[in-house]
Amino acid sequence: MTIDAIAPLPAVAPLATATDRSAETSGADFGAMVTQGLQKLQETQNVADDLAVEAATGRLTDVHDYIIAATEASLATSLTVAVRNRALEAFNEIMRMQA
Repeated sequence: MTIDAIAPLPAVAPLATATDRSAETSGADFGAMVTQGLQKLQETQNVADDLAVEAATGRLTDVHDYIIAATEASLATSLTVAVRNRALEAFNEIMRMQA
């Protein structure tokens, strides 16, 4: 089994001005990126789970495949949680701003 490398994130577009109509679609692009990232995380965890079952049943010939997949899933989950925490901190900070 081979583990695919995590694809690099696309370049971030410059901030749009108030009169720029591309700002309306950037929210959808961000949402799609988040959705795609979560789907990739789920796929990574599914691979690790499948290899864990194979290891438990004795069908896995190379235990290194499982260790690599489990570590990748763990790191991806940790990164996702860290990004979520930062997003929540930023949201809370914005909500605390005085109008």
